[in-house]
Amino acid sequence: MADRDLQSIVDELAERLRRSVAIDDPAIRLLAASRHFGDEDALRVSSVMNRSVAPEIVDHILAEGIARWVAPGVVDVEGAAPRLCAPVRCNGMLLGYLWLIDKDGTFTDHEMAAAGEAAATAGAMLLRRLLLHERSKARQEGILRELVSGDLAVRAQAIDDLRAEQLFGDERTCFTVLAVQCPASRSIAAPQEVAFEAAVEDGVRAVADDVALMAANRSRAWILLVQRVPPSRGLVEAIAERITTRFRRLGDEAARPVFGLGGTVTTLGEVVTSYQQALLAARAALLLPGIGELARWGELGPYELLLKLPAEDLLDASSVPALAAVEREDTHNVLIATLTDFFDHGGNIQRTADSLRIHRATLYQRLKRIEQITGCSLDSGDDRLMLHLGLKLRVIAAAYRDHPGS
Repeated sequence: MADRDLQSIVDELAERLRRSVAIDDPAIRLLAASRHFGDEDALRVSSVMNRSVAPEIVDHILAEGIARWVAPGVVDVEGAAPRLCAPVRCNGMLLGYLWLIDKDGTFTDHEMAAAGEAAATAGAMLLRRLLLHERSKARQEGILRELVSGDLAVRAQAIDDLRAEQLFGDERTCFTVLAVQCPASRSIAAPQEVAFEAAVEDGVRAVADDVALMAANRSRAWILLVQRVPPSRGLVEAIAERITTRFRRLGDEAARPVFGLGGTVTTLGEVVTSYQQALLAARAALLLPGIGELARWGELGPYELLLKLPAEDLLDASSVPALAAVEREDTHNVLIATLTDFFDHGGNIQRTADSLRIHRATLYQRLKRIEQITGCSLDSGDDRLMLHLGLKLRVIAAAYRDHPGS
């Protein structure tokens, strides 16, 4: 249903009552607003200008319990004039709120009834819009899932279907996948699933001037960014921050989703590559300390190769006999940390000693002890590679054990 239909409800009621009227969605984001009638305050102006209000005001308003209302009532808003709030419902489903400013507490029963009638009409329109949106969204999600199928024929059909949707023009030749994962993937409850999907949808809205399509499944989701140029770091960070903020407000305040950004490709047939890269990058963000909550493919070093290993193979490969021997002999629990720091600093003795805050002579003694235990030579490229890869594999294996099912 076109926005102008909702707008006509707002404008008609405003003209009848000679009061400013607005309709918000259930998250208090503006859908339609009338012209001002001299009763506007700073909150109304901010809502019209920004299409939303500050999160703390939203929390205060929702704390009044308006989501359970079935008839109009007055809400006191801190720092602003009281509001008449008429819940916008259809078939019992909450679809938004209709607002009028109640500066002087002068609403008559007739005006409140008119607001309730307008809210009911808006509810019918919003329900039709929601059903159309859900139908379109379900089709697009189905196409996206087929676009990254392992079957080449299925992917080819998905490309044809996506082009038939005419969602973007031929000039948009950059496709990039952003994967999102909720850390509590195994035990996520149904309300958390709803919050997670709603948060990802909110993140898609941050892509104002380009196309963004999403597919979500329980605690995992991915967004296909379709643009003329590769997405900027600022845009990707804005999407991630918006999703995180929304998820924490709707769900568990302690939970933080992680994100993986795949490489940018120039054809729909290559989207599957960006998708696979994004999933691996998200896994890196989930599993590896120091990566951060947003991991970008191309910046993960050796983990881009190691994370491609199946979990069982990786766990087997992490059992490096030489490193196991070091652990058994390391009575002071310093040798593994020393070797890790040594490799992380490219084998530079001085920088390693400075990082560990030990004397160079002490570092040489520890490295000599490691060579004696392992039978390896740190002057040998092959031995260094084996030990360094073993350390990296151990980190991933430990993370897999801490996050089973990742």
